[in-house]
Parts: sequence; structure tokens; C-alpha cells
Amino acid sequence: MNWQLQEAKNRLSELVKEARTSGPQVITVHGKEAAVMMSVEEYRRLKGQEENLADFFLRSPLRGSELEIERNQDLGREVEL
Repeated sequence: MNWQLQEAKNRLSELVKEARTSGPQVITVHGKEAAVMMSVEEYRRLKGQEENLADFFLRSPLRGSELEIERNQDLGREVEL
């Protein structure tokens, strides 16, 4: 839904409720889209802040591919000091 700025200011509680229940809400200024109100959950999802490293690996496209990664055991070269 689009909200004119003045309407958004006057009905802020309703705007927040709509953002939490119905998804992002667009706020317009002089008929042009100017801002978006969204739930903090949606914001964090878009920013990638809700996901921890374990979740990232669980949704990886390589999960289940049985990709084996081995560490090189070479200790490098000897250096005289």
C-alpha cells in the first residue's frame, strides 16, 4: 500500500502495524515514492543479520555435494635467520 507522508505521520501506529503484518509499506512525497516502512524482521533478513554461520552453511548450494576440502599439510620452507 502507498501512504502519503502526511497520512503516514497521522496514522503512524497503523502504518507500523501494516508493515509488520502485510509487508513493506511505501511512503510517498508529492506523489513520488520516497521511503519504505518495513518490519525489523524483514530489514534484518535483507541485511543478512538474522543468519548465523551454521544457517549459512545449511542453505549453501554445496550442501550435500560431498565436496571434500583438504588442508595442505606443507609446512612451508625453512628460513635462516
